[in-house]
Amino acid sequence: MATALAAGSTLMPFRSLAVTRQQVGDGELIVISDGALSLPMNFLYPDVPKEELEAFLKANDLPTDALQPPCNVTLLRQGDRLAIFDVGSGANFMPTAGKLLENLAAADIDPAEVTDVLFTHAHPDHLWGVTDDFDELVFPEARYQIGEAEWAYWSSKDTLDSVPADRQTFVVGAQNRFAAIEDKVEMIKPGQEVLAGVEAIDTSGHTPGHLSFLVHGNGAGTLIGGDALSHATISFQHPEWRTGSDQDPDKGVETRRRLLDRLVADKLHLIGYHFDHSGAGTVEAKDGAYSFVPLA
Repeated sequence: MATALAAGSTLMPFRSLAVTRQQVGDGELIVISDGALSLPMNFLYPDVPKEELEAFLKANDLPTDALQPPCNVTLLRQGDRLAIFDVGSGANFMPTAGKLLENLAAADIDPAEVTDVLFTHAHPDHLWGVTDDFDELVFPEARYQIGEAEWAYWSSKDTLDSVPADRQTFVVGAQNRFAAIEDKVEMIKPGQEVLAGVEAIDTSGHTPGHLSFLVHGNGAGTLIGGDALSHATISFQHPEWRTGSDQDPDKGVETRRRLLDRLVADKLHLIGYHFDHSGAGTVEAKDGAYSFVPLA
């Protein structure tokens, strides 16, 4: 597998107008904000006793009524290619999100420069920004890649009837966006090299075909994790907590445990879509659990 980012290189992060860049070897990772979400706590962790959950949240200086996770969209500039991993939510999901285009402009990135669009999964805050208000593609020159299992699930005629009423808009929204890219999209599978030195990793559970993307280096690398780990404190200290944001909560727990073990063992860097500090950091084993250590 070709080397994309050299391990051991000096990371030089800086922020400007919701943009963070990291020079790594001869490549550049760029993390750009799409804004933030607002998610009610009783939806996120319905199985955790209220007293236990509130005590944990207060001890970690977290709000007890709702979380407002940021949305971190990652780009990889590598040679003559510019890849974007997920595309934000566009203008029609939450008023606090959908800021990707203005922040791309702040980073002097023209959407027409993007050569590759890769999706971790098809939830609104990762997919809906693929089209604009006129249903035109935001990244018109790009090729598109998505997990075969993810595409099959959201495309199925049975999916709309099988999900709760409050998620049916997710299905309709995914199918509408899929129609816009169906002539340009390629199906990918876990283990496949999707770009030079970038491997698709099975992190299903949050959705049936959720993928993460491992940017390999000389020994270590950076994992673009999507929503496999959804919170920089809770997912690490309590990976066993089932969450309502996972379509298969038990599989989500299994995936988190496996992924955290690998991140520690392989000394990988991680970019979390919904983490603070632009999402970039490392993982340490701590007191029988884990902790996320931001790079900046």
